[in-house]
Amino acid sequence: MFTGAAVVAAPAQAATTYANCKALNADYPHGVGKTGAVDSTSGTPVTDFTVDDDLYNANTKRDRDGDGIACEKR
Repeated sequence: MFTGAAVVAAPAQAATTYANCKALNADYPHGVGKTGAVDSTSGTPVTDFTVDDDLYNANTKRDRDGDGIACEKR
C-alpha cells in the first residue's frame, strides 16, 4: 500500500495569444517565429525574431505571409 504524498505536476503555462501585432511587438519587437522559419520578404529579411514554437503556434493568425514568423518587423 502506498502511504506517501502524491506528487502533482504544475500545469504548463500556456503561450500568450496576442490581440494584434502591435501588442505582440511590444513584447517581441522583431516578431516570433517557429523553428527553422525564414522571413520571405523581397527586401532585407528579418533574422533577429524570437524563436518560440509554442508562442508562434498561439499566434499563427498574425503570420499574414505564411513564412513561419508572426509580426516580423525590422
